[in-house]
Amino acid sequence: MENAVSIENLTFSYRTGPVVLDIQSLVVPAGERVFLHGPSGSGKTTLLGILAGVLDGGSSGDRTKVEVLGRDLTTLSGSRRDAFRAEHLGYIFQMFNLIPYLTVLDNIALPCRINRARRERLGGEPLEEAAAAMARRLGLGDFIGKPVTQLSVGQQQRVAAARALLGAPGLIVADEPTSALDANRREAFLSLLFDCCKDAEATLIFVSHDERLMDLFDRGLSLPEINAASRVES
Repeated sequence: MENAVSIENLTFSYRTGPVVLDIQSLVVPAGERVFLHGPSGSGKTTLLGILAGVLDGGSSGDRTKVEVLGRDLTTLSGSRRDAFRAEHLGYIFQMFNLIPYLTVLDNIALPCRINRARRERLGGEPLEEAAAAMARRLGLGDFIGKPVTQLSVGQQQRVAAARALLGAPGLIVADEPTSALDANRREAFLSLLFDCCKDAEATLIFVSHDERLMDLFDRGLSLPEINAASRVES
């Protein structure tokens, strides 16, 4: 697979609202680490939602292509996009979306528990052991039996990252995952994230307002430069 993401002729609006995205072309080679940036309202979270199949990018028309890991999401129904996302994508949400009544270990294990193909990519390692190993790798080994509600915000962010990484998804999508971390923890977190993506041979699309982090990535990508809709509004 040459490209992890390939978009052509994408326009998107919410119902009858204005056009939020107007992207003629976007290509992300497999294995690349991309830093996506732009001001609030430029469409970053909307683009991530389309790449993850949460939003339907197929409403643009017959010429639109939103190809992720070799599958054109515009040809899939909502349920099939959900299944594709569960098997192939790791999503680190800005607000974490952890399950408050589950322990750290169970939150991390959840994607592999509900998706057989992702669980099989553990290579036969028992799920609980794999989840615990991922927790230890992200500095959470002392907390695996605790409810996530007892953790600090920074620790919860690392739980969200561990959950996204477990089971070797082909694409990691991260929406402001370091916003609650201080500078030292931010760089340590990114180093671990990069190592985990490398081990899984995963592509990383990372959204942040902190452009000081851009030099750590293979490429910086300004969404306003490729999104004609945001240039019109500005």
